[in-house]
Parts: sequence; C-alpha cells; structure tokens
Amino acid sequence: MAKRDYYEVLGIPKNASKDDIKKAYRRMAIANHPDKNPGDKAAEERFKEATEAYEILGDDQKRAAYDQFGFAGVEGMGGGAGGQHDFSSVFRDFEDIFGFGDFSNIFDSFFGGGRSGGARGRSGVGKGQDLRYDLELTFEQAVFGTAVEISYARNDSCPTCKGTGAASGGGRKVCPQCQGSGQVRRSSGFFSIASPCPACGGDGYIVENPCRDCAGSGLAKKRQKIKVTIPAGVDDGKRVQIPGQGDTGANGGPPGDLYVFIHVRPHEFFERDGFDLYCAVPVTIAQAALGAEITVPTIEGKKISIAVPAGVPHGKVLRIREEGVPHPGSNSRRGDMYVKVMIQVPAKLSKRGRELLEEFARVENDPKDPRPLRLSELKNG
Repeated sequence: MAKRDYYEVLGIPKNASKDDIKKAYRRMAIANHPDKNPGDKAAEERFKEATEAYEILGDDQKRAAYDQFGFAGVEGMGGGAGGQHDFSSVFRDFEDIFGFGDFSNIFDSFFGGGRSGGARGRSGVGKGQDLRYDLELTFEQAVFGTAVEISYARNDSCPTCKGTGAASGGGRKVCPQCQGSGQVRRSSGFFSIASPCPACGGDGYIVENPCRDCAGSGLAKKRQKIKVTIPAGVDDGKRVQIPGQGDTGANGGPPGDLYVFIHVRPHEFFERDGFDLYCAVPVTIAQAALGAEITVPTIEGKKISIAVPAGVPHGKVLRIREEGVPHPGSNSRRGDMYVKVMIQVPAKLSKRGRELLEEFARVENDPKDPRPLRLSELKNG
C-alpha cells in the first residue's frame, strides 16, 4: 500500500505550527493506543502511521526536507521507502502517554526495526549509515549529464586498530550485562521494549583495552573524493544513489549508500517542464505582420531557423521538435522546444518611422472604438 502524506495522516494543514502538530499526534496516539485497543490491527496501524508522521514533522530539519522533496527527502533520515526510524524523541515528548523513562530505540520490535547502525546483536556487525550529499548543477549539466568530483566525510575503519576498536594487545569479551545480545528488554503492558545495552552500547561485547584514536568504536572520520556520474535529463530534486559509499559498517558490516540530491540552477533564457524546454523570442511589428524567418538558439548553443507566420499574434507558441531534454538512458529520444513569440513595440520612433506607421493606420483604417475580443478568438490566436 502506498504511503500516505504525513500531513494527511495527522489531519493537519501544511502550514500547521509545531504546537498544532504535537496536539494532533497526541489525539491520535491516545485514541489508537494499542493498550486501549487490544487486538485491533487497524488501530495498531493508525498508531504506527501517526508515530512515523510525528517523527518527521515534529523535527524541523526532517520537516523541511520532507516539504521540499517528499518521502525522497527524508529517506535515510527516518521516512520514505525502507526508511529506518528513531522514535526516541517521540516518546520523550509524550512520556505522559507512554510512561517510560529510557526511550533509546524504543518500539524496535513493535515497528519492525530501529535505526541503521543501532543495536547490532551478538556479532556486533552493523550496516553503515546512509549519507546525503547536496549537489548544485548548472541547467546545462542537468540536461546533458555530467561527471563531477565531490568530496565528503564518511566513517571508515580506524587505521590504528584496523576497525577492531581494541588497542594493540587488547581484546574484547562478551558483555556480562546483555550476555552478548546487544539488547536489554523490558515489558510494560502491550509493549515489549528493546533498547541498546547501556554497558556495551548495543555491540554485545566490551573492548577491554580500547583504541585511543577511535575510543573503541573501530571507526574514524575520513574525507574522500569520488567521481559521480550524473545522467542526462536529471531534474531538480532528483537523487542519484551511489551504493557502498556511505559510512563503513561496524566490525566488517556492509557499508551504507551515498545519496546525491540534485539542485539545478535556473537558466537565463530557458525553463523546463519535464523533457520539454520553453523560451521566448522578440519579433518586431513588421516581422509579426509580414511573417519572417528568424534564428533562435537551442540549449546546446546551436542556431535554428524557424518561420514566423504572417499575422502571428503576441504570445503564440511555436514548436521545434526534439530540441528539448534527452530522456535518461536513450541516445535518440528527446523532448521538444517551445518558442513563445513576443511582439516588441518600439519605445521610441524616428520621424520617418512615425510617418510610415501613421500612413499604415490610415490605409488599414484602424478602428478607434475596437470591440473586445471573444474568448474563442483569443484561444484560436
């Protein structure tokens, strides 16, 4: 089933204040609390859905990303397809409803998993965090594709301890508090709460002599440069996934992915709608009345001749086929280019020019009391 818009889930407008968001979630959480609706799967799903919505909309940064990019903007931050969630802030805000004091990774079992890189279990192996990089492109780069080198910081294996977390000669032992599971559990009514073991941080083991450089984490920040290939036709707000270029996983776990979010700078002359391009060109009164052959530039910098028909009205749109944006993965398919004709009336006239226009007005018997144009006449241009 497709995910519902978070504002729709909470029944609030998109300009709702933070206090309105909190009140809306409180009402839904109380009404659909599983303890009050035992065995009611529909109430349970509404409760989960509302909690996920509040996790995103109750956080200013996540809400801004969601408002701009939708689910894609918060994927890896908690929302979106396959997103992992950290509900600890939700339950801290509503301790009076849930009655718990330690909310780290709460409801892992209830919501089907916690944060990426959370409790790692007996092996201590965990997938690395996904990372986000915001890349600004020129209009032309987005249209035709490009390859750019980017630099960003990611967690990599600590070079001192080779990712073990232990200093030279040190070792690790099974955590005595969680017996290597990495989690401690407690129950309260309907809920079974799993949280990372406070003694080992969810690793399931304790490093007896931790590495000084990484404080036993086995990870260290590393700045790296990679070349990213941006496909032709990418649009503003889209993302490019780079597998395996996120944070390194703990203890040999798989790395996360890097998501490059595209931001396209506006063009001076062209606008884009899907794979079609739009621009406007000026023509003189004489060219519009008599018809003309004019030259217009394309996004590639070519010059193409187009025929302006005699009597063309102001605002008429002329179509040039297959001079728009290339379709991704296609060497031949492209959108079209649309040219809007803008009739330019001279602000100043020479003496001779004025005489000719006055003569034209007399010959054509310009009406002094023109009737309004019918809407059908405007549409037919």
